[in-house]
Amino acid sequence: MKYFRILLFILLCNSVNAAVVKRYIINCPLNRLVADTDTVIKKRSISAGVSYGSDALFFGRTGPIKYPFVSTDVIYNTKEGFFVYGSALKLLGYPTLEDEVDVGGGYSYRFSHKYKGSISYNRFIFSNNERVIESATSNDVNWKNAFDWKIVQSSVLVDYLFGKSSDFFSTFNISKYIETSWNVFNDKDYLTFNPGISTILGTQNFVQTYSLDHDSRTAADNIVIFGPNHVPYNNGRFNVLNYSFKIPVAYNMPHYTFEFSYKYSIPVNVEGALMNKRESFYNLTFYYVFY
Repeated sequence: MKYFRILLFILLCNSVNAAVVKRYIINCPLNRLVADTDTVIKKRSISAGVSYGSDALFFGRTGPIKYPFVSTDVIYNTKEGFFVYGSALKLLGYPTLEDEVDVGGGYSYRFSHKYKGSISYNRFIFSNNERVIESATSNDVNWKNAFDWKIVQSSVLVDYLFGKSSDFFSTFNISKYIETSWNVFNDKDYLTFNPGISTILGTQNFVQTYSLDHDSRTAADNIVIFGPNHVPYNNGRFNVLNYSFKIPVAYNMPHYTFEFSYKYSIPVNVEGALMNKRESFYNLTFYYVFY
């Protein structure tokens, strides 16, 4: 019942609507850590960014060991709302030049001042080692809708992932965008804050697939496939996977943003392969917009 009450509250928040006027857009796949201070810009633009993350997180789940990483992203946005992107991720401490390359594209739309969204397809390509947990899948189709009801902004993101495994996710988020009216170093810069809370519901067949792909590492990484009494976990069950809250703080200039964010993740109903626990994540992101 407590999960139902939380879900009902978030759905009610999403039904009330909303859209704060901000300055840029960074359209990106869900698994990539791009700055949170994004919005719609009615111009053709190219956005390039680089990020550092303390651990790779995928739909509320992490690998058996920490994987700090750096990633680069390039996104091209058209005036009509279409976008394409490419990105590369490298895990720190490993000799590979890159561990993951993503490509994709989609369309951003705005039905009103209060309602905007996007739909996209993303393709994940991994190195032969396939260390990160998202290597258990290779395709993602997602649909995002966001509403602004002045006090806060709410959004719902639906993802269908397929490849080695197939999974379905719904992510609910409530955030509050705050932009300072004062400047820091000159008359063009400003700070933004975008604290938010999220809930992820979905299946987790990708966890089981990751476990089977890394079966030879079971002893070292504490990966288990079965639950108590050797009963297989039901990874195909649609359930609550994760609660989290995030506090991004960004320094902004007309063309670029530098952001630090802290995220606290609370995994629940952990099944199938990984003994995930509560974890703090730290991310640094810099991106530049050409238009």
